[in-house]
Amino acid sequence: MNAIDKPVLQHDISLGFLLDNLASASDQPLVFHYDGRPVKPGYHVTEVKAGQFSALDCGANPEAWSEIFVQLWDIEEGDRTHMTAGKFSAIIRKVSEHVKIEGTAKLTFEVSDGIRPMQLYCASTPVLEGGALHVELAARPASCKPRDRWLAEETRKAVSCCAPSAETSACCP
Repeated sequence: MNAIDKPVLQHDISLGFLLDNLASASDQPLVFHYDGRPVKPGYHVTEVKAGQFSALDCGANPEAWSEIFVQLWDIEEGDRTHMTAGKFSAIIRKVSEHVKIEGTAKLTFEVSDGIRPMQLYCASTPVLEGGALHVELAARPASCKPRDRWLAEETRKAVSCCAPSAETSACCP
């Protein structure tokens, strides 16, 4: 696959969506997975940042968005276990007492083991499995917003064109 064929990300939830999902399993361990492995049981949430961004994309279109960055330090620490979903939510609530956090903001995880450089990830919907709540993190690739909008529109056209209707029996060319 090349950059032109890049699929739309299946991972990219908002902070509010994540917290809503964590609420139903607050006593369960929260395990993030990245690069094909789970975070270590001693991981820390070392920082939560909220930002408002304004930009001009490569098509000269103005862009504006809110983004929340949750920094995870992936370390072993004694006999600690993975923090619970409730503890993670409490950390975010504590941050929200001092920092304006929008539930609809784009959610980005910054992950490092303290040795390798921090890398950016987006999150998927939490899944309760094996007595723990699992959240897959996928590397956040660069993208071209005008191209992404064009692809989304083409996909929308193809779906509406090819959907069965009373007037057509075959897919549009």
